[in-house]
Amino acid sequence: MRFSSLVRINRTSLQEFAMADLAFVLVTLAGFALVALVAKGVTKL
Repeated sequence: MRFSSLVRINRTSLQEFAMADLAFVLVTLAGFALVALVAKGVTKL
């Protein structure tokens, strides 16, 4: 019974890490997209 609760906690923490990694990747991509848009706007000046 104790082992199953440990596995459940471990799975939850792995899911949390996966969601944190996904959020980091999305924020990083959004940042690069914003920089690209700014650079594109600057070149039109």
